[in-house]
Amino acid sequence: MTNLQEKAENQELPPKGLYCHIPFCATSCDFCNFYQKAPQRSELDKFLTGMELEFSQRKQDLFDAQTVFWGGGTPGLLMARDLERLGSSMLQYLKHPPSEWTVELAPSTVKADKLQSLLRMGVNRLSMGVQSFSPTTLERLGRQHSSQQVYKAYDLMRQQAGFAVNFDLIFAIPGQTLMEWEQDLLAAIKLRPEHISTYCLTFEEDTALWVKLQKGLVKRRSEDEEAKFYTLTWDILDAHGYGQYEVSNFALPGHACRHNLHTWEIGEWVGCGPSASSQIHGWRRTHPHSMQEWLQGLATGVMPWFDEVRLTDSILATDALVFGLRCNAGIHLTRLQQRFTSIDFSLFEPVLNDLVAEGLLSRNHSLYQLTPAGRLLADAIGSELIGVI
Repeated sequence: MTNLQEKAENQELPPKGLYCHIPFCATSCDFCNFYQKAPQRSELDKFLTGMELEFSQRKQDLFDAQTVFWGGGTPGLLMARDLERLGSSMLQYLKHPPSEWTVELAPSTVKADKLQSLLRMGVNRLSMGVQSFSPTTLERLGRQHSSQQVYKAYDLMRQQAGFAVNFDLIFAIPGQTLMEWEQDLLAAIKLRPEHISTYCLTFEEDTALWVKLQKGLVKRRSEDEEAKFYTLTWDILDAHGYGQYEVSNFALPGHACRHNLHTWEIGEWVGCGPSASSQIHGWRRTHPHSMQEWLQGLATGVMPWFDEVRLTDSILATDALVFGLRCNAGIHLTRLQQRFTSIDFSLFEPVLNDLVAEGLLSRNHSLYQLTPAGRLLADAIGSELIGVI
């Protein structure tokens, strides 16, 4: 267990995070179902004005945010001056500069002037959507960048000292072989980013990939096939010094993503921008998946929230179990009992102990952790825990 994981576990209430959704994409990747828009100048200006208004209206919520994550969409599509405008309007409401500030960048959007602007503002972590180094695989995903752009972008990032870098990679893509995936992993490792996130391809409705699946143009992998990709990933990254701290996330020592750890610890986070979700003041809710509706809500002061859920201890406690188990550090029932005093965590023990008997969990007193076999079934195990209380 890393010191960071121990610190995250021992905090009664994890620090607050701030997520900003920048919804602009030049093109839509076949697998993506996030809310996005074409980057027209007029729309960009409206978005920046809207973010300034939302920051102002929610300044009390932003005040003590300690980690920041700008995602999308493609935040890197903003020009350097736009990035600085967005950043300065946000920073004025934070009590302290964020301890960790991540910005997502597509390889084709990485430019020296943008990196200089981000560094000046205090951004210290970049996450690049590499997905693959193979031209064939990138084409299957509908990605518009090339492997050459990845290398060029990474060189620029390293020229600007001060950034930790994450690579996002995707596996189990239709037509992709285990050898091709191994080559992707080794290509990423050779560059030595501080963090690597690996995701099994999912077929989300309302995406081009989903349409291809329905038409029989691509085929979904079997669970046994996916398992081979997972285990290969874990073995290779571990052998090269990347410690797994969550099912899909690996880091060199000291470089786990604190923003994500806060989220998995079921702390509070503030979401700004169209389609962004928040978990704060006892509510979990999402902004409209529409720039126009989001702007109208800001103008009138009445935001039409979506997926609005009043959070109870039972919901939060179950989430803490589900997301906590996905982390290699596991969950301590006694610590969760101290945090959620109204919940009887002994009600979960029959399910947890059955999973131990099946070899999917290990147990050390009140500490439960997924075994390697259990990590392959993390989603199914989470489903078993939902509804126990």
